Amino acid sequence: MTGRTTLLAVGELLAWWAGLALLWLVLVSSVDTLERIVGASAAAVGALAARAGRRAVTWR
Repeated sequence: MTGRTTLLAVGELLAWWAGLALLWLVLVSSVDTLERIVGASAAAVGALAARAGRRAVTWR
């Protein structure tokens, strides 16, 4: 990977993570520290899965 592709990959992961974390916060009724940690972790796993899925579809 070149520096540019690494930067794009990190940007994509951060965008997915931010969107999924925001969705988690919207759907959760009460927000405490443990729920923030679980939400951030679940969003990170979802971001990795979304990137892998997108790459599998567009990979040549």
